[in-house]
Amino acid sequence: MGHGANPPERDSAVPRTRLTARNAPKVAETLQALATPSRLLILARLREGPCAATELAAAVGMEQSACSHQLRVLRTLGLVTGTRQGRSVVYALYDSHVAALLDQALYHVEHLRLGLTDAPPEAAGRAAAPGPAGDRHGPRAATGYGAAVT
Repeated sequence: MGHGANPPERDSAVPRTRLTARNAPKVAETLQALATPSRLLILARLREGPCAATELAAAVGMEQSACSHQLRVLRTLGLVTGTRQGRSVVYALYDSHVAALLDQALYHVEHLRLGLTDAPPEAAGRAAAPGPAGDRHGPRAATGYGAAVT
């Protein structure tokens, strides 16, 4: 895309599961876990690779007890795993889906910062109309849904 953010893989066949009244609470709980900056910092550090709890606390600038509390929350929600190695516990992301959640959130925030949008799937085959200033990628570019980003 040329703006430093890598788009999600379009041909990466991610199965689409319908959001229902039954699974919505668990999805909301997972997203709420991602709404805490300290948890995001922990996940971002673990995105780089497994890390012992004491090293992780230092890496994200947290007290050991506070970091341990956040790790318990993330572990309970199935976002991280902990493996005892001697006297310490080494934490890692549960799987690549957790990394993808973080990547998508960062990608979205970068798009918002730059005033960019992706074309909606149904418009992928059509050329997007230029925004008011004639710039499809400026802060006032058309969203593809008929509204302008301001």
